[in-house]
Formats: sequence, structure tokens, C-alpha cells
Amino acid sequence: MAQFQEMMRQQLESSMHDELEKLLDTTTGAEREVSKKDFEGFKNLFHRFLQVKGPSVEWIKIQRPPEDSIQPYDKIAARGLPDNVANSLNKLVVVKLNGGLGTSMGCKGPKSLISVRNENTFLDLTVQQIEHLNKTYNTDVPLVLMNSFNTDEDTKKILQKYTHHRVKIHTFNQSRYPRINKESLLPVSTNLSMTGQNAEGWYPPGHGDIYASFYNSGLLDQLIEQGKEYIFVSNIDNLGATVDLHILHHLVSQPNGKRCEFVMEVTDKTRADVKGGTLIQYEGKLRLLEIAQVPKAHVDEFKSVSKFKIFNTNNLWISLPAIKRLQEQNAMDMEIIVNPKTLDGGQNVIQLETAVGAAIKCFDNALGINVPRSRFLPVKTTSDLLLVMSNLYSLEAGSLTMSPKREFPTTPHVKLGSSFTKVQEYLIRFESIPDMLELDHLTVSGDVTFGKNVSLKGTVIIIANHGDRIDIPAGSMLENKIVSGNLRILDH
Repeated sequence: MAQFQEMMRQQLESSMHDELEKLLDTTTGAEREVSKKDFEGFKNLFHRFLQVKGPSVEWIKIQRPPEDSIQPYDKIAARGLPDNVANSLNKLVVVKLNGGLGTSMGCKGPKSLISVRNENTFLDLTVQQIEHLNKTYNTDVPLVLMNSFNTDEDTKKILQKYTHHRVKIHTFNQSRYPRINKESLLPVSTNLSMTGQNAEGWYPPGHGDIYASFYNSGLLDQLIEQGKEYIFVSNIDNLGATVDLHILHHLVSQPNGKRCEFVMEVTDKTRADVKGGTLIQYEGKLRLLEIAQVPKAHVDEFKSVSKFKIFNTNNLWISLPAIKRLQEQNAMDMEIIVNPKTLDGGQNVIQLETAVGAAIKCFDNALGINVPRSRFLPVKTTSDLLLVMSNLYSLEAGSLTMSPKREFPTTPHVKLGSSFTKVQEYLIRFESIPDMLELDHLTVSGDVTFGKNVSLKGTVIIIANHGDRIDIPAGSMLENKIVSGNLRILDH
């Protein structure tokens, strides 16, 4: 039986290699070379995908991480900062994951170009933050954007507007991998073009691809030559992911033999974060455990806030020489995420992906740092957008901080219904963003609009049933209120 399975695997692999060669033969020159490099990575991933038997973790082997492997942020910050912060900053590169589109929020083009605050986009805020650092400390911290084939062209066009800012901006592209038919396990594309039906045949393979594509781009070597030692990686839509000088100092001040090569910022789980990846000890190594790797029988246990108390923010600090070493030794080992998709024509495909944080187990002296929740402020939906556009936060030098006028540090729980999903619709429904300083919980469902200068306090629930419409009048103050039914404000 095992012999038969091995034969089948070899046959599948051989067929895949033939198909990839055929795809390469549909183009020439630079495009062929880039695709050839991409396909090398894909072959490696596909080979590992065929080898995998059952779940990638044995539940019984999972242990809580040792006490000293996840340090509280306060302990790191208590050490203070050196006189010469610039020395540390000049060893740093900021990398933003910029491969995603704004489609889930009803926007065309890269998500990083959506306006989030005072007409500033995610990318504007990132540039402002780094420019502020460079001006304050007279340093040269560059920004690197990892684009995907979905975002590269639009992002490059917009980068011209930052020419006179004090930030060097580099870009490199994530790989482009072929989606494979769920039944035949062969590519669905017939050539390398990105047009027509073929457009659906390709995907960027998750942010775990950063190591190979960064290395292949030549940018990694270039930055090491310039004396850079660490990258700070985060999602471009996490507005809390700013450069933290205490974490940076902790990294660069370690004695050489004990150099920490990988820091993952984690934060305390709340009920809203039950699906987030967590850190575990597994076979003597610190390891990231994602919900996709958990056997079905243990999913509820994984989601429990009591057993797994923290989750990964995807703010990561990683040693550049270590990435180079692991890439050259072909020792970067990340669990494969099998992501099923259905194409527009109804065809079932799978895409093989990896996650950047999953490589933590490959690095020496890896560490988790339990950071304040404020370092995790992702904008995935218009409900998140409402929070960051409101007076709960103040904006200074590209960074958002919780307003000192808010008496408790937690953010309110906001759930906007499907009428608010798209950014354009959401903006039309608010004449101005309500005062939310004293809000705990807001649920809005149905056809609801808000007039100017509305104030929301405590728990506010507004539900317009199907066919009804609710207009919250300008200047209203709603405190611990449920509004339902029909409330039309008509001009006369």
C-alpha cells in the first residue's frame, strides 16, 4: 500500500513538473525567468503537500510555552532606552505586507490606498510614521513594501508622491503560484498571462512567501550590505504596528551568542480573537499554532481563552542574516495551509499557502513579547474603520493613539450590518462620525443613517427591519438605547 501511494505521489509530481514546463514555454525573456524562480518555490511546496499525512501537530505533544519564552512588554520597556537610539534605528528596516486588495470593503485596487483618517491612506500613515522617526533621530530607516501581482502596478504609481519625503522606499513582489484543480491536482491555467479566464488561475501564496521572495529579489543582500540587521514586519492594515524602540533596543543589545533572531508580538486574547494563531511549545521549540492545524475534536479547546491566553498580532521582528542563512540552507520550514476556493465558473481549486509567523520554529532564541492591545489595531471591516475615524483616537505623526479623554482603555465593540459593508455606502450613511468616547457597544442593522454631531454612549442598538429606514437626527445623544422600527426625517 505504502509503495503504491509513493508511486502515485511520484506520478503526480512528475505530471505537475511537465505542466509547469508547458506554462513556462508560453513566454520568453524576463517573465520566463521570474516565473521559473516562482515555480521552483511552488514545486517545493507541492512536494511537501503530497508528503503530508494527517494533521501537522499531535495534540498530545502540545505544551504551554515556558515562562521565559513569552516576556511581558513592561519588563522589556523597564530597561529604558540607550542614549544613542539612532544606532539601533540605523540597523532597522520596516517591511509592510502590501499584497491585499480592498475587495472585502468594496474597494478596487490595493487595500493600502483606502483612506482611513483625514484623507490619509494606510500607506500615507506608514510613510509619515517612518519619516517622523528619521527626522527625530536623524536616521535612515527604509520602508520596504511586499507587493503582490494584484497590487504592484497601482502601488508603484502612487509611490511617486513620496519622492520628497525623508524615507527610502523599496518594493519587491510576492511569488505568483498556480491554483490547482482540486481533483486532478494540476494547474488550471493554460499559459502565463493574467488576462481572461487565466486571471483566476494565479494567486499570491500567503505572507510566508516573504522569506523566499525577499531573498530572490536581491533586496535582502543589498540591505545586509548597508548594515541593516533586523526587519520589523507587519500587515499594512494594522494601524497599531508602529516601530517600538524598546523592542528594537532589546534585540540589538543582546550579546552575540544569545542573539534573538525572531520576536513575535502577541497580545491577550479576548472573545473576539478566538480564531487567532497562538504560541505553543512543541518538541522543544516555540511554535505558532493556527486554527487550520487543529484537529476538529480540539477546535473548542483551541478557541478557549483560558487555555490559550494569547494570540499572534503578526507584528514580527526578524534577523536579516538569519533569513539569509535559513534560505541558503533550504531550512525554512512552514506548515502548509490548504485554502479551497471556487472560481467564477464553479470550478473547485486549491491554493497552497504559508504564514510568515510559522517560521518561528526555525530561528534561534525566538521570543514572544506580550504587548499592549494598542499594538493590534487592524482595519478589516467598516466597523473597524468607524473606530479609527472617530474621536476615540488622535492622530500624530502618522500614529493613532487612544484619546486620553476615554476613561477606560478598551475599544468599544462595533458591529455594522451589511448595508455598511462597502466603504462608499458606509461614508454616505454618516454625515459626520459620531462622538464615541463613552461608547461600549454599538450594533447597527438595516437601512440606517446618522446626522451630524451624533453622540453614542454605553450600549446602543439600532435595528431597521426590512423595508423600514431609521435616520438618527443631527445632534442626537443616544445612551443605552435600543432604536427599532421606522424613523424618517423628511426635509420640508
